[in-house]
Amino acid sequence: MAERLPPLNALRSFEVAARHLSFTKAAAELNVTHSAVSHQIKALEQWLGMALFRRVNKGLVLTDPGQAYLQPVRESFQRLGDATRRLKAKSRMGP
Repeated sequence: MAERLPPLNALRSFEVAARHLSFTKAAAELNVTHSAVSHQIKALEQWLGMALFRRVNKGLVLTDPGQAYLQPVRESFQRLGDATRRLKAKSRMGP
């Protein structure tokens, strides 16, 4: 049986925050508060048992584990998006 996955909202917050290297910009893109993004990241880090970001001078830097995790998470979201677009396009075309 596959190991349980981390919460999807936390993964999405991680991907967006890592792309922007900013919780504030991630919050704006996700239409949530800075605090919500911060809590999602903290929960993901606790779930994984490691830090994904280092907070430095009011900015963010990905840790080595965060850097290693980013690409597979990003690719997974891309694959989900692609599959969803194909499915929706197929349903518009009819049976």
